[in-house]
Order: sequence, then C-alpha cells, then structure tokens
Amino acid sequence: MGARRTTGVVAGVVSAGAVVAAITAVNLPDAGSSPASAEARPVTTTEITEQTLTDRENHGGTLGHGDTATISSRADGTVTGLPAEGAIVTRGAALFRLDNKPVTLLYGSLPAYRPLSTGAKGADVRQFEQNLWALGYRGFTVDETYNASTASAVGHWQQDFGLTKTGSVDPGQIVYAPGDVRVDSLILQVGAVVGPGAAVEKVADTTPLVTVELEMTSARLAKQGAPVQITPSDGKPVPGRISKVVTVVSPGEKGDGYTTKIHVTIGFTAPVQSPNPATVTVAFTAGERPDVLAVPVVALLALAEGGYGVQVADGGTTRIVAVETGLFADGKVEITGTGLRAGLKVTVPS
Repeated sequence: MGARRTTGVVAGVVSAGAVVAAITAVNLPDAGSSPASAEARPVTTTEITEQTLTDRENHGGTLGHGDTATISSRADGTVTGLPAEGAIVTRGAALFRLDNKPVTLLYGSLPAYRPLSTGAKGADVRQFEQNLWALGYRGFTVDETYNASTASAVGHWQQDFGLTKTGSVDPGQIVYAPGDVRVDSLILQVGAVVGPGAAVEKVADTTPLVTVELEMTSARLAKQGAPVQITPSDGKPVPGRISKVVTVVSPGEKGDGYTTKIHVTIGFTAPVQSPNPATVTVAFTAGERPDVLAVPVVALLALAEGGYGVQVADGGTTRIVAVETGLFADGKVEITGTGLRAGLKVTVPS
C-alpha cells in the first residue's frame, strides 16, 4: 500500500469522509516495507487521542441595534419636535411633531395606507382598534369594522393628544412598527419644512444585536438558530444565537466583478446593557464531535489507491492503516480505522 505524507493545511468541515483541502509532498515506504528498513529511519511520533473536537472560528462583529428603518412624513408641514438620538419611543408616543402635532407610534405590521372613518372595514381597522384599546380607550368592539363607537373613542384619543377632534384617522397622524423603536439617527432638524415622503429619522429595534460579515469560505458557520459566544470590549463572554442569515452580492471595486458576503445577525440569549456601536468578537461553532479518536492533520497520509491513512508505529515497526476522516478542528482531524485506539502512536513529519 503506497502513501504520501500530507504536509499542507487541511481545513473546514469534512462530510462523507472527503478532505476539503490537502497538499501531498514526500513519499513514504509501502506498507510492505521490512521492519529493518523502517527501524533504519528515525521517526517522530504522536499519540492518537480520544477527545472532543470543536470546529470553531472567531470573527469580528459590530454591537448595535441591527438594521435601521426610515421614518418619513406623510403630510406637509414644519418639523417642530424631534426625539433625541438613542431615545426609545413606545406605543402612543410621538416619533416627531409636525406643525406642533404628534405623529404617533403604534404597533402593527400593516402600514397606515388610507384614512379610517365610520364605515371603513378591513384588517387595518382591527390593527388600529387594537392599539386604541391598548392605550386605554374603550366603548367599542375590536373588530374589522370602524363604527360610531370607534369614532367616539378616536375623538377622545385625538383630544388627549392635542389633535383636531374629527373621529377619523388620517394616515399622516400615525406610524406603525412591530414594537418599540430606538432612534438611531436624525435626518432633519427642527424647523425643516417637509412634504409627503420626506425622510425624518432612522429607527432600529430596541434590542441589542450583533452583526457580522462573513466570507463565503466561512459559510458553514452561518446557521440560523446556532449558538455563539460574544465577547465585548470588557472581555466577559455573553451567549447569543444567530437570528438571521442573508447572502449579499455587491459590485466589486472599480468594476471588478461582484463580491458575495454573508451578513449574520445575532441576538443575545442573556441580558446585556443597551450598547453604543462597538466592536466585539464572535465565536462561531460549526460542529462538535465528542469522544472521537483524533490525530494532528499532518499525520494524514494520501494513499496511492485513494483516500487517507496514518502510519502506526508499534513495537519497533510501522504499518499503514486506512482511515475515514471526520471533523477537522484546531489542527486535528477525527479518524476511524481498523484497530485504532487512543494511545497508539502514529508518525508525523520531523
């Protein structure tokens, strides 16, 4: 059985026993070599170990609040009030003030796309009535019909918030978001004159998030739901979990084709303080194999007939044993083969 020693780096997760990358170099004796010839050559050995292998990589990330959304005006007017950057805006509070009237945050997935008044029906009516009820206004049934009882409650809401009491809802008075928002940045200043569609501010989720940009060579790390460890600048690791994975294709610099990156969003699974943007280190784990036999990657031999083996040094003689490879991690590789056990010695390059 002929073999060649692998001396290059072997990296990545191995599936179905295939090695991701290996570079072969010097020739070794056939398995049929005599003990005398084997003994004539000084060899360096290492033991086969039984251990847990973990395929882990560290990557830099940014601690912040994830992607931002733009809040725009739906009406003409002058911006007379803005929240501070970093402020948390909750349901019923003003995202900004237009002509000294609040533009109010409500919760929901449907945007405010039409006026609501008596006789209107639809899912957007229910969404608005759910918010009205949550803000403490009563006297109507939460359903998909905007009736006189709804209009009466809306009138009280408008009066309390300094709006003209009409009993109907103009889409320029409200903005929907999935929940509370954090003001990420202000686009305009107080005093700006705006029209419909004018961008006023950018907001983000209130929950701290980590974003990481990965090369395609690290795609195996980006598994939605996978646990990670996040180490902020204070050096104390915090557990997290991958919540979103997006592949982004962008034009290259100076027209040099396209680049493909993987954008990973990570949420914390333990409480953390709401951060300012900062750099963190994220430890990704792509795979783990407990209690397996492992050798250094450089102990692998490329067999002439295909596949890989190790050269076992036992009792003054050596023999080549074919192996199946498993997980690669930290310079070691999982192996299985006939007669292999922890404690046996295998040769490695001197």
